[in-house]
Amino acid sequence: MALQQQDASVATVDDEVEELSKGEIFEVLRNQRRRYVLHYLKQDDRPVELGDLAQQVAAWEYETALDEVTPDQRKRVYTTLQQTHLPKMDEAGILSFDSNAGVIQATERTHDISVYLEIVPGHEFAWRELYLSLGAVSCALVAALYLEIYPFTMASELAWAGLIAATITVTAIAHIIHERNMRLGHGDQPPELSYGDEE
Repeated sequence: MALQQQDASVATVDDEVEELSKGEIFEVLRNQRRRYVLHYLKQDDRPVELGDLAQQVAAWEYETALDEVTPDQRKRVYTTLQQTHLPKMDEAGILSFDSNAGVIQATERTHDISVYLEIVPGHEFAWRELYLSLGAVSCALVAALYLEIYPFTMASELAWAGLIAATITVTAIAHIIHERNMRLGHGDQPPELSYGDEE
């Protein structure tokens, strides 16, 4: 009986941790600077010094080369990372931040998180609406062929079916490529740099 109670208690704690992680991950990564930190860490498993991280994040934010980041730009990023962003990410378990040593390291959760920027405000693409539109057009086309409406009858039903299949396939491939390119950790630069800033 005691063992059953203990198991129930552990299950409750695990559920609370899981619920907390989901909420915090979304809240933490709403901020662009924190997304840049995650992108940087997902590219390399080695620990990184706060100064190096601040330099790279500043270069991305100001869209300049690493060696062209000014001391003021670096200091602004360094300070907010140290005082606000890294502690928040560390608390959520998204990374490990040793504030005394000034060292940041990826955790298992860093790599487990697959952040697709379509969930981030300002980077939405209406894929669901696109697929819905393709479905509606396909249904309308089928109805037109069934009713033998001109000029749709000029092509065979097999040709129309092939066109629909090809269109859906090409759209799905484009969706896959877009999603891959919009994930943090993919490519040298954060993907949102190609889509403009929103924060």
